[in-house]
Amino acid sequence: MKIAFYGSSLLSSYWNGAATYYRGLLKALSQLGYEITFYEPDVYDRQKNRDIEAPDWCSVVVYEATRHALMEVAARAAEADIVVKASGVGFEDEALLRAVLDHARSDALTVFWDVDAPATLAQLRDEPDHPLHRALQEIDLVLTYGGGDPVVWAYRAMGANECVPIYNALDPETHHPVAGNARFACDLAFLGNRLPDREARVGSFFLDPASQLPKQRFLLGGSGWGDKPLPANVGWLGHVGTRDHNAFNVTPKAVLNISRDSMAANGFSPATRVFEAAGAGACLITDAWLGVELFLKPGEEILVARDGDDVAEIMQALTPRRAKAIGQAALRRVLADHTYALRAAVTDAVFKRHLTQGTVEAAE
Repeated sequence: MKIAFYGSSLLSSYWNGAATYYRGLLKALSQLGYEITFYEPDVYDRQKNRDIEAPDWCSVVVYEATRHALMEVAARAAEADIVVKASGVGFEDEALLRAVLDHARSDALTVFWDVDAPATLAQLRDEPDHPLHRALQEIDLVLTYGGGDPVVWAYRAMGANECVPIYNALDPETHHPVAGNARFACDLAFLGNRLPDREARVGSFFLDPASQLPKQRFLLGGSGWGDKPLPANVGWLGHVGTRDHNAFNVTPKAVLNISRDSMAANGFSPATRVFEAAGAGACLITDAWLGVELFLKPGEEILVARDGDDVAEIMQALTPRRAKAIGQAALRRVLADHTYALRAAVTDAVFKRHLTQGTVEAAE
């Protein structure tokens, strides 16, 4: 079974939070027998900042950010049994979606895979003439990075034939416990790029607690923070490549997850960081969002903060021994319930159901 997958980047996590998700799911799908080709545009300096080279479980085609190159790779959708267009590819998204739908075979399964459903749905509500409204009438299936029932209901209300959340998860071969690294030694660390719909929450949940706890050391990783005024006890690391994420997670006493505004408001949207940190055995503190208890148990496998004052209070009371116990409990839970192998099994079942339905309908 051949999949043509059009996404932002498999090879680079640079300004590309979906990289870990793509890698984990597509690797697990390949292990189920899928033959996958991933098409990614050469934009945003991602090819200059690769985390990995093309893996043996997926073919990767990097194309120039031109309309001609886009049309060339879109034509190759005709070779696939399953054609996936992800959200947020980063170059001519609307034209790419139209082109791959036009080139997909009539017997192929067409999928829109939304890696930022709350933001996409907000845009669709604001733009009644957005091309995706029309495309949803043609697409067989919408898969989402998360979002739970609110996202499913919203997509169905907008005309999607079916919407299924495929949540973030853990690839134990990629994210796992390692030895600590002095570069990341601190009390609390946060890793995330500077984005407009997250910056205020980073101030509240990370920088404000740092100001309240001047004797503790905080580390900030991610791109775009270079000109941001920081408290004296906060160090900025810049971009931290995925190969360093395990050490980044296990070295501090605790690490922090801060959802973007839309993800927090919608709920049921655990970031890749949640599972990366848990997979490394880190003690994770997260901002509060609806549905967190479906993934990790608050107080035992994860610590939940309603605001920056909660973060400061947690950090004042958190001992190394308790932090380690929480990290180990989280590791056990994600290995049991939240691996990409399990997510791929769900995806595989959905794919096969749709393809079987299509075969039956064609025979009739």
